[in-house]
Amino acid sequence: MKYKSLLNMVLAALSIFGMASYSQIHAQETSEGENFVRSNDPIVLQRADPFIYKHTDGYYYFTGSVPTYDAIEIRRAKTIEGLQDAKPVRVWEKHESGPMSRHIWAPEIHYLDGEWYVYFAGSEESDIWKLRPYVIKCSGQDPLKDDWIELGQMQAADNDPKSFTDFSLDGTVFEHNGKRYFCWAEKTGGQFAASNLYLAEMESPIKLKTVQFMLTTPDYDWERIDFWVNEGPAVIKNDGKIFITFSASATGACYSMGIMEADADADLLDRNSWTKSRYPVLKTNEAKDIYGPGHNSFTVDENGNPLMIYHARDYEKAVGDPKMVPESDKRSLEEIKADPLYDPNRHARLMEVKFDENGRPVFEFY
Repeated sequence: MKYKSLLNMVLAALSIFGMASYSQIHAQETSEGENFVRSNDPIVLQRADPFIYKHTDGYYYFTGSVPTYDAIEIRRAKTIEGLQDAKPVRVWEKHESGPMSRHIWAPEIHYLDGEWYVYFAGSEESDIWKLRPYVIKCSGQDPLKDDWIELGQMQAADNDPKSFTDFSLDGTVFEHNGKRYFCWAEKTGGQFAASNLYLAEMESPIKLKTVQFMLTTPDYDWERIDFWVNEGPAVIKNDGKIFITFSASATGACYSMGIMEADADADLLDRNSWTKSRYPVLKTNEAKDIYGPGHNSFTVDENGNPLMIYHARDYEKAVGDPKMVPESDKRSLEEIKADPLYDPNRHARLMEVKFDENGRPVFEFY
């Protein structure tokens, strides 16, 4: 085993058992005046689907999928480096049965119209692949201390009979040219159908205004490994362009990222406005021990420079951990170990976003 992989495993163990902190160990690598380590190493351990929102109060708010998929946790820190040691607060827990009782995935925290919202996916204990997007809203202005209220499932537009009627997840919210949009992944035909990305304008934080528009479907070989998947959209803008990154294929080492782009003044709900990358813009790098990078979000550093937050493992062969599986899961030990979803070691990481001569984002490991 390579030294770096061994070191990361030791760091994970130390963090879990409270013997040392990641930021303490790596503090010497941080340059004076900088608040995060320019490294491929994790910024938060065991958090897949990482999402960071920098609020006007100066705090970075972090959330992501907890390995047991049974709750929504939020933490905050004044610096990105401080997020690993920041106390995670469970603001909501899954139901015992019915909607939102299994597979609580990919939460995102947004501040819309002066209020806090979290968008996430959840399924049912009796139908674990009946995933739908749900919304909770904070009752006050402190998302770590104030109560959260369930607003139910995300609602389709009145004249849209299709959105959120099948396997749906990974919703994100963004604003552009005075309009607010919702982008999400949905399969038409159940768990084993293709997962496409859809886009619609929003009427309110919990309801769409327009009929769904299919932004992208898995077209290429790198989007069709084990499963045909486009999911995990995230938005970044630069130099008169708007870009939507997404992740593709199954959640193991084959997981990778692609990108869509459109002119900033184009009609975002017109398929002809968008072009798609022929090849992945980020994928596994064995030499750097980074496997299955993806499901990213974007934020900025203390100086306003763009950063990408993503998850990845340190090793190729994911192994499910029985401790992460609920007691109601009656699969055999062999089946659980073969399920990469229950390998908890997808860690949150970051990289600086650079742009090429045409203004397109470039994603490069350190």
